[in-house]
Amino acid sequence: MPRDLPIIDAHHHFWDLTHNDHPWLRPDHPPIPFRYGDYGALRGRDFLPENYDALTGHHRVVATVTMEGEWNPADPTGESAWIARLHARTGRPAGHVAQAWLDREDVEAVLATQAAIPLVKGVRHKPRTAVAPDRVERGAPGSMGDPRWRAGYARLAPHGLHFELQAPWWHLGEALDLIEAHPETPLVLNHTGLPSDRSAEGLAGWRAAMRRLAQAPQASVKISGLGLRGRPWSLEDNRPIIRETIEIFGVPRCMFASNFPVDGLCGSFVTIFDGFREAVADLPWPDQLALFHDNAIRTYRLSLPLAAGAA
Repeated sequence: MPRDLPIIDAHHHFWDLTHNDHPWLRPDHPPIPFRYGDYGALRGRDFLPENYDALTGHHRVVATVTMEGEWNPADPTGESAWIARLHARTGRPAGHVAQAWLDREDVEAVLATQAAIPLVKGVRHKPRTAVAPDRVERGAPGSMGDPRWRAGYARLAPHGLHFELQAPWWHLGEALDLIEAHPETPLVLNHTGLPSDRSAEGLAGWRAAMRRLAQAPQASVKISGLGLRGRPWSLEDNRPIIRETIEIFGVPRCMFASNFPVDGLCGSFVTIFDGFREAVADLPWPDQLALFHDNAIRTYRLSLPLAAGAA
């Protein structure tokens, strides 16, 4: 594989646990339910640009986009302010997806503050979700069907912000409802729709849900978060998911991302990005550039030059 492919990592985290407040990462905080199981290796450890750089190996990462990292919700704009200071000092990240709680009374003030920070391109609020497809409660408080939550979502477009969704695939029907109600707001699906159930039945459900969401041209997807509990990251496990996602959404609506340091629980940065590269090595070079670089520039409205030869 050519080693000169420019990469924009479209989803990762920075945190400085010595100075900042991420409750779930404090050693004294009770562990939260987590899809990869034990996340003790993340707790109490900073993850800053120098830590990130030490992991990328031979991959040419030219820019990155940070995702909110469950900063204390009592201070929803604090993380973005810190990220802006980090950018001023280090030049990174190139863009940020901020925290916002769409069903809170302060949502308008929070969105206005976030939108005033040039690095902030969108927001994430993980909606209430069910543990299984047959447990979904349409309209449940805190879910994408909650009228208060939807009213907050309607405020995104006036602030020039898009929405990032992290939810299991069995909630993608609700996401499609949101898009149809608010077509002016782009939606970026995180972590490939969370296909953690790799049984034939589970994959059939994931595939059908992804095909429904892909009907909306406003929806795009980040191919990331593919780790499986108790298994090391492998191309054998994840190649079918990667290729089906690209087939369903099309190259222009897919991006690759590391989700580091979280996905470091499943595999090294080099292992994961070597796997991404190998999974699409047969695609035309312009498609590879789009998946690893150009689509992220467009989605996150980054002021970076397109890679030479990009479509």
